[in-house]
Amino acid sequence: MKHVVMFSGGVGSWAAAKRVALRAGTRDLTLLFSDTLVEDPDLYRFLNEAAENVGGTLVQISEGRTPWDVYRDERFLGNSRVDPCSKLLKRRPAERWLRENTDPVDTVVYLGIDWTESHRFERTRQRRARDGWRYEAPLCEPPFLSRLDLFRWLTREGIETPHLYRLGFSHNNCGGFCCKAGQGHFAHLLKVLPKAFAEHEAKEESLRQFLGRDISILVDRRGKGGRHPLTLRQLRQRVEAGEFVDRYDVGGCGCFTESDDTRRE
Repeated sequence: MKHVVMFSGGVGSWAAAKRVALRAGTRDLTLLFSDTLVEDPDLYRFLNEAAENVGGTLVQISEGRTPWDVYRDERFLGNSRVDPCSKLLKRRPAERWLRENTDPVDTVVYLGIDWTESHRFERTRQRRARDGWRYEAPLCEPPFLSRLDLFRWLTREGIETPHLYRLGFSHNNCGGFCCKAGQGHFAHLLKVLPKAFAEHEAKEESLRQFLGRDISILVDRRGKGGRHPLTLRQLRQRVEAGEFVDRYDVGGCGCFTESDDTRRE
C-alpha cells in the first residue's frame, strides 16, 4: 500500500504523519504539501524539519496563484461559508497529484484533522469514497490527543513550534490569513502582524473596487437586519477606536475538508 499524508505545515498533519509512519513504515510514505504562496517563512523551516523527523518523501506542489489571485479570477471573495482558495490551491492540486501518481486501489490518503472535528472528516471521507479513494484521519482515532498534547509531543521530538503558533494563531497556514476566520482572528492578526493585516486590507479594498460590489470577508451582526458586510478596514477602525470586536469569533478553514457550502465545488 502507498500512504499519502496531506502535509499542511501544521502540527496536526505532522502528528498524523507520525502515526502513519509508526504503523506502516516510511518506505511508501509521501508527505504532500500544497503551497498557497502566502505562507509564513517559518512554515518552510518547520515543513522540512517535520518531514525529516517523520521520514518518507516530502513532495511540494503549487497551483501557482495566491488566494487573492483566486478571488479576482473567480470574481468571488472567500468568506466564512465558501473558500474557493482551499478548493483551487489545496484540494484540486492535491487530487490531481494523487490521480497522476497513485491509484486508489492501493493508496490510503490521510488528513491531519483531529477527533474534535471528526464530523467534518466524515463528510470528506464519504465524498472521496464515492470516487474510489480511501481517506483516514489518524488523530480521530484513540488514543485521543489534545492540542497541548500535540505541542508537547513536538517539543519532545526536538522540533521548534512554528512561528504562527507562537504568535497565538490556531493554524500555521497562509501567513496567518484565512477567509474563513472571524473578527477575533483578524483583530489578532492586526495586533501581532500589522504589516500583513495592512496588505490584506488593501487587497480586499482593491477587489471591492474591481468587482464594484459591497463585499467583505467578515460579517457584521450588530444592529438590525442580521448580517452586513464588515471590511477589514472597518474592523481595524473599530479596534483603533476601542469599539467592541467579537474576540471569540475565530474560525478557520480545514483546507482538505469539504466546504460547508458545496454549490461552488
